[in-house]
Amino acid sequence: MRLSGLELGLFLTLLAVSVFLFGWRLGAVLGRVHRSKPDTDFHLLPLLPRVKKFVWEVMLQAKVIRERPWPGVAHAIVFWGFCAFALVTLNHVSEAFGWALLSAHGYGRFYRGLAAAFAVAVVVSIAGLAARRFIARPKWLGEVSYESGLIAFLISALMLTYLAHFALAEGSASARANWWLHTLALLIFLPLIPHTKHLHLLLSPLTVFLSRPGFSRIPPLQGDEDFGLIAGKDVTRITSLQVYTCVECGRCTEHCPANLTGKILDPKQIVLGTRRYLEESGPRDSKPLLGKHLSMEAAFQCTTCGACEYQCPVGIQHLPVIIGLRRGAVNTGQWEDAHGTKLFLNLERTGNALGFPRSERDQFIQKHALPIFDGRQEYCLWLGCMGSYDPQGREIVLALAEVLRFLGIGFGVLRKEKCNGEPARRLGNDLLFGTLAEDNLAEICRSGVRKMLSICPHCIRTMKEDWKEFGADLEIEHHSELLARFVAQLPEPDGQRPRVVFHDACYLGRYRGIFDQPRAVVSRLGRLVNPPRASERGFCCGAGGGRFFLGEETGKRVSVARAEELLATGAEVVGAACPFCHSMLRDALATVSPAPPRLLDIAQIAAQAIGSNHASEE
Repeated sequence: MRLSGLELGLFLTLLAVSVFLFGWRLGAVLGRVHRSKPDTDFHLLPLLPRVKKFVWEVMLQAKVIRERPWPGVAHAIVFWGFCAFALVTLNHVSEAFGWALLSAHGYGRFYRGLAAAFAVAVVVSIAGLAARRFIARPKWLGEVSYESGLIAFLISALMLTYLAHFALAEGSASARANWWLHTLALLIFLPLIPHTKHLHLLLSPLTVFLSRPGFSRIPPLQGDEDFGLIAGKDVTRITSLQVYTCVECGRCTEHCPANLTGKILDPKQIVLGTRRYLEESGPRDSKPLLGKHLSMEAAFQCTTCGACEYQCPVGIQHLPVIIGLRRGAVNTGQWEDAHGTKLFLNLERTGNALGFPRSERDQFIQKHALPIFDGRQEYCLWLGCMGSYDPQGREIVLALAEVLRFLGIGFGVLRKEKCNGEPARRLGNDLLFGTLAEDNLAEICRSGVRKMLSICPHCIRTMKEDWKEFGADLEIEHHSELLARFVAQLPEPDGQRPRVVFHDACYLGRYRGIFDQPRAVVSRLGRLVNPPRASERGFCCGAGGGRFFLGEETGKRVSVARAEELLATGAEVVGAACPFCHSMLRDALATVSPAPPRLLDIAQIAAQAIGSNHASEE
């Protein structure tokens, strides 16, 4: 269909206006991203992991579908429909000049039919998504947005006018009118994309591809003048790109343990607040980030469980922003908290987060004849603060030592050991974290350690990943990994096997992807039960991010909410694999039930089976 001269002039004018409005807003956004502080630690290589992630999360939409199947499939169909309609749109524009990129025969006919099938699927999907948005209205989506309704209407109009083309005689007045309806829907839709949350259609592929490698990776501070996220001038390009990509779906909020228990923290508002700051002040402003758009109280309520980042469908990494805000507040003295100050003083004076004299650790080691690592044993057993000083943590260490001896695995503990700096790192005190990391690395190097073992997922994450800033390359694993490899050698308990509900530790599960190993141990020794929120969707105990040391929470305690879920399964034993989870759940279970189930670490479960086996042999 070729347009007349007057029609062509009108079309070109409308097209120019639409493209200008599209480019004006998109250019402003990309300009803010470009003017943001460069990410000096960013490396594009290696490319293969980025390409794999791009194909999996963007092209296949696998993450969206996996985490929320029905809405995810609907979103995926709309995305694939947009991809299919790219060539259809070019063909539609070319028709105005009397050209046809897609002929009525051969490949062109096949592609038109394929696009028609996608058009039908997109209309059905948009209807389903609209019903969810405007009728079901999940609270995580926020207030009803009429721009979402307009976008849904325009997408449906594009699909329906394309389908109508097949029913209308070519060259007829109705076909020409339908062409113009399709054109107007397209030209209205185009400039709306960068002016609304649908900007993610353009930015999310780039955001996913350029995201920081690894899960919840905290970028190192750069130089002596970098104190974290204090003002707009500290916001980096990757962070700016990510905050403009937010689709406002609320998945981060839906899975945030702090938000779900009445705290003011909302991960979505952390992202949108940063965006509002950039819109208002720009990326080079010296005005504080914390204040009008971002709350210090909210930033320090985060447990760093990573549920927000794990759920995000467009590649936003929330924790670098939250930890960055904490860094800025701590390093500039803005954050004033009695519990936080006590923690930092304990770490400086005693070398452990609990504030006990170092002699307490020595006495514990001597009393229970734990061997000192001398380079001949296979493993150096890292005790950590909880394993060295906490009574329940010590019980877990002793149970693990019993299992290791039963399996014939040599181990020893360091003569000197300080906190690895994990709570200081997560609370934003990088100077203290660095001091502790360097002291421990020197001791580890002096001792000739090759392989390490720990009961604490927090310690493992910090020592394996965060210590890389100081040149560390440690081979360290969690005791669940070791026990899973030798699970066949563990004796099965005699008699009735108890029902054990396993609680996933965030720093073991989402951070390291370890879900099956602790369950293999539990399944060998008991009947495994999973709570409603388990594995990747496991619910935090509330201890992470330094929250273990910061006193009472506002609203309902996260640990209590989790304990209620575990109790509701009716299990006789609660299995854990983290000393922090163990401590939090012990108190919470006693709060929610006068006769709570037994709480055991997987090492204790294994040790009890060994003890029962020895008793039966005698």
